[in-house]
Amino acid sequence: MSTRVRVSQKSLRFTESVIREMTRLANQHNAINLSQGFPDFPAPEAIKAEAARAVMADVNQYAITWGAKRLRDALVAKQQHFTGLSFDPEREVAVCCGSTECMASVMLALVDPGDEVIVFEPYYENYGPDAILSGAVPRFVRLNAPDWSYDPAVLEAAFNDKTRLIVVNTPNNPTGKVFTRAEMEHIAALCRKWDVICVTDEIYEHILYDGAEHVSMAALDGMRERTVTVSGLSKTWSVTGWRIGWCLAPPDLTNAIRKVHDFLTVGAPAPLQEAAAVALAMPDAYYTELAAKYRERREFLVPILEQAGFHPIAPKGAYYVMTDLSDFGFPDDVTFSRWLIREIGVAGVPGSSFYADPAAGSQRLRFHFARKRETLEAAAERLQSLRSRLPARPESLTRG
Repeated sequence: MSTRVRVSQKSLRFTESVIREMTRLANQHNAINLSQGFPDFPAPEAIKAEAARAVMADVNQYAITWGAKRLRDALVAKQQHFTGLSFDPEREVAVCCGSTECMASVMLALVDPGDEVIVFEPYYENYGPDAILSGAVPRFVRLNAPDWSYDPAVLEAAFNDKTRLIVVNTPNNPTGKVFTRAEMEHIAALCRKWDVICVTDEIYEHILYDGAEHVSMAALDGMRERTVTVSGLSKTWSVTGWRIGWCLAPPDLTNAIRKVHDFLTVGAPAPLQEAAAVALAMPDAYYTELAAKYRERREFLVPILEQAGFHPIAPKGAYYVMTDLSDFGFPDDVTFSRWLIREIGVAGVPGSSFYADPAAGSQRLRFHFARKRETLEAAAERLQSLRSRLPARPESLTRG
């Protein structure tokens, strides 16, 4: 008697999150977690106070599926302030359970099976499974170290009549790349030529260094009507567990996204949406200070990684550092990352998890620096012993 396969073919085409796996291993071995990108310092007092007030005021039932009015109004006001773009809070905003759900809802709402979705790699690990779950065929375009630029000809060749979406994450996770205005204009021109929708993940939009400029795709000529702008509360306000994200898009796209969102999660947490409205009304000085504090952390961690024997590439935005680990002689990144957690007590993310072909990232490791200074100092102390504790024959180790 044959045994019927009990799970979908879709679910067999991707693995569990490697990032979350590294967090579990870090917890198991009491390692300092520089893998999963969540802060270990407190969120702003004002938004915590508003969340508590809302709970005690019994704002505990369903909000409007696509977002509480107070939050939608705050979103469009912030977008107007920073980009000059006007959005209709009644017809062009969808609030979701984090930007992760936004991306999944966008894919499911806008893509049909067999459509192609262009994704730059290395990419945030959710994008591949999102494409698979929506039935899309992902087309990957490589970002090349050390400046993480792409080959314009390769991108142009990726567009065709089957292309439905392109995903642009800027500032980028995992590389810290900030797409230049020229690059964004080039992508925009291709979207206009092929009638393609651009989905921009701008969750790190306020974390920039060295004079880098965040360019919002929707603000470019001809792109307002063909862009879905995704962002959220998690990174800018250090509340990754609150799961408040949003999409801004033209009415026809928003309507489809709202329908999918409704049947996926119904709505985001109501009291936390009230707090999100307070967060979005913070003055410009908040964002300036945020970037300055992260710049200090970057300038502390990058030299530490260099001294330990890595070859880090300093990011222009976000709070991640992609490194090259080839000098250590390990057969692959997964073996090294598990050894690093177990023997040194510091966790990073294997670079292979950010590539369609794992071999392309097999000598890379991503660290993050959304940590208190004392946490980073503790990691630095542990990394000082890395070279002296390398195994005699690291190339012979296996992933086990």
